[in-house]
Amino acid sequence: MTIFNFAAGPAVLPHEVLAQAREELLDWRGTGMSVMEMSHRGKEFMGIAAEAHADLRELMAIPQHYKVLFLQGGATMQFAMVPLNLLRGKLSADYVNTGIWSKKAIDEAKKLCYVNEAASSADKSFSYAPDFARWKLDKQAAYVHYTPNETIGGVEFNWVPDTGKVPLVADMSSNILSRPYDVTQFGLIYAGAQKNIGPAGVTLVIVREDLLGHAPAGLPTMLDYKTHADNDSMYNTPPTYGIYMAGLVFKWLKKNGGVAQMEKTNIAKARLLYDVIDASDGFYTCPVAKADRSRMNVPFKTRDAALDAEFLKQAETHGLLQLKGHKLAGGMRASIYNAMPLAGVQVLADFMGEFARSKG
Repeated sequence: MTIFNFAAGPAVLPHEVLAQAREELLDWRGTGMSVMEMSHRGKEFMGIAAEAHADLRELMAIPQHYKVLFLQGGATMQFAMVPLNLLRGKLSADYVNTGIWSKKAIDEAKKLCYVNEAASSADKSFSYAPDFARWKLDKQAAYVHYTPNETIGGVEFNWVPDTGKVPLVADMSSNILSRPYDVTQFGLIYAGAQKNIGPAGVTLVIVREDLLGHAPAGLPTMLDYKTHADNDSMYNTPPTYGIYMAGLVFKWLKKNGGVAQMEKTNIAKARLLYDVIDASDGFYTCPVAKADRSRMNVPFKTRDAALDAEFLKQAETHGLLQLKGHKLAGGMRASIYNAMPLAGVQVLADFMGEFARSKG
């Protein structure tokens, strides 16, 4: 039986990537060393890192006046690093509140500056992306922060807000590389690796150069983006194996049509599940407004909690794992990141249809 892992993160990785990592685990390309054993300043790993950096730039068409950083601490560390580096002497920042992860970013920023909640979807239990026309932006804000995809609530922005001269900051942890983005629309993008990039332990930051070098006096060295930008992400020992794995994923993406092809496949995968939900005559429900449904994380429930539990139990017998919803949301959640094959989503869609027919 084929196993399909729908975990929200750490999440499924491409089988081809895992197979290559297994092949190279003990001896990377005849060096007699595992990547885990290499000096991060040796020519072997320096080459691995440089290639990963170049491939990511190609995949996302990242302009030269943006720096690419491979950091640690997860997106959660970025909740603090963003205001510490981007306030640039200003006193406030705009934040959009669309769910649990944006709320965590807001709570951390409040420790460092005044937060203007420019928009929120709390009035409808974070089930939609607020219309940009209703955002109350502050022209004096240091930056505008939003979360393009909320993994728990399953809400995704299918558009990019135009914040003018105020830098736009995006937590793309769960949808980076899943669709094309114009990087020049952003001042800074950050993403934890463990959903669409690689294993947990690496955090990607893409930052416009003019936003570097404005950290307040006394900021600890490791919390200053410029420290990492000036040292090619090697001021200290970086997460070497995670960077190697991310590099393999970037190669896999390039081999399989790049980000544009990923978007087409992701649209098809999401449609399979939402079509089953919408055609179930109320057996399944999804709480998200149709225009704002995520392509990465599909939350749904059956008519009652007892059926949810039975659904999860039967799904496991069909090789469909990690479908239990977040503890704060309940129900089920299928995370269908880039590495989840279309065939896996089809198996889930078929099972959902059969389960509804047998219990409906």
